[in-house]
Amino acid sequence: MNNIVDEEVKWYALHTYSGYENMVKDNIEKLIENNGLQDQILDLKIPTVDTIEEKANGKKKVVARRLFPCYLLIKMRYSNELWFLITNTRGVTCFCGPGGRPVALTDEEVRRWQLEDVISEIDVEVGDNVKIISGSLENQVGIVESIDLEHQKVKVKVTFMGREMPVDMNFSQIEKINL
Repeated sequence: MNNIVDEEVKWYALHTYSGYENMVKDNIEKLIENNGLQDQILDLKIPTVDTIEEKANGKKKVVARRLFPCYLLIKMRYSNELWFLITNTRGVTCFCGPGGRPVALTDEEVRRWQLEDVISEIDVEVGDNVKIISGSLENQVGIVESIDLEHQKVKVKVTFMGREMPVDMNFSQIEKINL
């Protein structure tokens, strides 16, 4: 009997105990490796957002904060066997959905949470002025220092609190401007 409910690969939300997100991610990565599930579980992400914190000594630091504490997002081909293996992983409470059965994230949620960047090319070059359109530095203007096409990242130099600071951004977080 075939346990695969949906052959299509989709993103699902997995609920974990508080503070166990990284441990659960590591355990599922080991589960994938030990059981040869690379073609069934394709990606695991703990969504983060960069925030700027001021330390006691007055220095500013960019810190990655969890966007959804207690959640891990998993891209997989859902099957009853995978459901059993994953929900019996230490630190996992359940999949998000009715009765603990997963409901796939919508395409809009995948785009909004930047789980997959759908931009394959970008109309900026090193030295171009760009505006940051999302994230903690939204509405800041900076200069492109480098472009990483493989990872769809751009290093942007912005001035913050009187200091120049390089920041890594996704293609989807910037737009070219003409000054």
